[in-house]
Amino acid sequence: MTTVLSGALPFAPLVGGAAAGYLQGGSRTDGLRVGTVSGLFAVIPAAIVFTLVFSFVTTVLVGTGEVAAPAIFGFFFAVVALFVVVFVVGLSAVGGWLGNYVRYETDIDV
Repeated sequence: MTTVLSGALPFAPLVGGAAAGYLQGGSRTDGLRVGTVSGLFAVIPAAIVFTLVFSFVTTVLVGTGEVAAPAIFGFFFAVVALFVVVFVVGLSAVGGWLGNYVRYETDIDV
């Protein structure tokens, strides 16, 4: 769900984690755990697409002589990749906790 919605919703990992936490049941810790796993699975396609696009852009810029230091791009890649992983996995974990909360502590039936 996170991978499909990420193009349209900025906080899609939260929605995907909430769906996973709601459907999993169990305790809040179980909701947090299943949300984290949901985020880890969702970050795999995002990482593949990001790597392909970044490699293409870097190759084009280095090939045309527009970039003097490819190491700067490597550092930028690492920082952005770390941010994306923390963002997706973190929001999915929070969503898992919230989904579990909605299931057991509210009167909302989904």
